[in-house]
Amino acid sequence: MNIYELISIGLYMLVMVLIGIYAYRKSTSNSEEFLIGGRKMGPLVTALSAGASDMSGWLLMGLPGAMYFMGLSGAWLAIGLTIGAFLNYVIVAPRLRVYTEVAKNAITLPVFFENRFHDKTQLLKLVSSVLILVFFTLYTSAGMVSGGRLFESAFGIDYQTGLWVTTLVVVFYTFFGGFMAVSLTDVVQGTIMLLALLIVPAVVVFHIGGLGETVDIIYSKNESYMDLWRGTTTISIISLLAWGLGYFGQPHILVRFMAIDSVRDIPKARRIGITWMMFTVGGALLVGFFGIAYLQKFDVATMQKFDGSRELAETIFIHLSRVLFHPLIGGFFLSAILAAVMSTISSQLLVTSSSMTEDIYRTFLNKQASPKSMLIMSRVSVLVVAVIAVLLSLNPKESILGLVGNAWAGFGAAFGPLIILSLLWKRITAMGGLAGMLVGGSVVLLWVYVPHDYKDVYEIIPGFLASFLTTVIVSYMTKPVSKEIEHEFNKVREITSNHGNK
Repeated sequence: MNIYELISIGLYMLVMVLIGIYAYRKSTSNSEEFLIGGRKMGPLVTALSAGASDMSGWLLMGLPGAMYFMGLSGAWLAIGLTIGAFLNYVIVAPRLRVYTEVAKNAITLPVFFENRFHDKTQLLKLVSSVLILVFFTLYTSAGMVSGGRLFESAFGIDYQTGLWVTTLVVVFYTFFGGFMAVSLTDVVQGTIMLLALLIVPAVVVFHIGGLGETVDIIYSKNESYMDLWRGTTTISIISLLAWGLGYFGQPHILVRFMAIDSVRDIPKARRIGITWMMFTVGGALLVGFFGIAYLQKFDVATMQKFDGSRELAETIFIHLSRVLFHPLIGGFFLSAILAAVMSTISSQLLVTSSSMTEDIYRTFLNKQASPKSMLIMSRVSVLVVAVIAVLLSLNPKESILGLVGNAWAGFGAAFGPLIILSLLWKRITAMGGLAGMLVGGSVVLLWVYVPHDYKDVYEIIPGFLASFLTTVIVSYMTKPVSKEIEHEFNKVREITSNHGNK
């Protein structure tokens, strides 16, 4: 690693640690503050935290690589995700913020499910908690693997060293600062990502000689790069757009909506969040797209390597950051990739910790736990999840990473319909929600691992539809909800109609 890049990365890591110390001193007196920030996050922090925790390393590597390899047709996934994020802010955010408070101040999704349906069996809480624990531990492990491999491929540092550096910094600020530290670091990380993805493509165009010449070079290399429909089918486009459905069921994103200070702040958070997403996702697409022209004009040898390997093409952002900027600035941009990875890891660590603490420890082991003991347990849970995730990351296996690759679809199908129907439909019952959650998750797994002829259909589509239909059918087949549940539902609807979407 160049000494200047090392300085930039070191400064970035130091800022993350200092934020953790600040958050520790500022506000971590009980488990509610530790796990959900005491429900006092502002719209800016909420928006950037939701965005940064959502966008992992794929934003700065996978998406530019797809755009470089496919041209404009690589944008369909980004379009689907942006639409999904916007609808999540409109449909879910205001109602979930209000409903989690009305439902006995629920601070985790499993507790919300239990309180929303007055589920005395505790099955909804138990099943959803287990799903979160298993999938997010694996998801966290994959993020740590990404951090280790980033150090290995981008900086020439041993994988194990990179893994430990990434893990120790993330665990430090999450362990001490909790939700506030995770959210504040997300703001810094989101800002770094935004700057990097705006500046790099702009400088590429400047070096080439203007937007017109850039587009001409891309067209001259292969005119199909300009075709939005290149290599696509109706099914493939629908599958890429369907990625947006996943937003409705992602616990690490939904918890941001639960933590915002007031439902009145949701519209402002939405404007900030979607604007941030459009600029970052758009910038990532332009990095890959304009990278075609840059390599064609200035670096044919590298272009030939990238053209022959999609894996190498995913390093286009790293390559441009190094050849276009002084190493000190380039190192700052490379820290954007690390920021994307770390912001997701910390969010997943915290959500998994909250599930262990609030949904399992308090419910099944110590119902009379004091605020102090809950805070201690919250921190211990962060360490336990981190240790398990690190052990899984030491010698990563494709089977683990393959399972994690489907976690987005799994969470989207298992929790998405349940979240939407819980917030919008009075008649949904606890049994309907439980059945839909189990069916949605099961269909995703079966679609992925059982051989069939429809593998080109993204698994969230059948999983989401099956979950939605099952929830509705079973709800109609079971006893209608109580008057008390109806009263709470109507109260939420009244509050959100007055404030949530202004």
